Amino acid sequence: MLLANRGFTNLFDDMFNDPFFNRTYDRSSSQIMKTDIHEKDGNYMVEMELPGYAKQDIKADLKDGYLTITAHKNETKEEKDARGNCIHKERYTGTCNRSFYVGEDLTQEDIKAAFSDGVLKLTFPKEIQKQEDQPKLITIE
Repeated sequence: MLLANRGFTNLFDDMFNDPFFNRTYDRSSSQIMKTDIHEKDGNYMVEMELPGYAKQDIKADLKDGYLTITAHKNETKEEKDARGNCIHKERYTGTCNRSFYVGEDLTQEDIKAAFSDGVLKLTFPKEIQKQEDQPKLITIE
């Protein structure tokens, strides 16, 4: 009797330990947006991996000295049998982002960005010459 109960319990334990039932997705930004930062020739070069994202899914924003990269994705996968009946359907909608403090003197014009083969590359100067406000002369007639 003990053996039968043990076997019955193991059957369900094994079933629920199957990867189908035990899916754990770690979709944190640091897992999806793997980032390398290099310094070369007085510039910082940021390379961020964004596999599966399209260029139009990615936004770079500079505000209050923080460079924020945001990637948003809507994805639906549907499998149908020969008669067109749905046998499997999954949906994913999500947004991930990462922010880096780059200094308040950096402007949008200082940052060069390119996206190719799932990698976002950003380049900007390490040090920015602070622009002194030039006096604006008023013409006196």
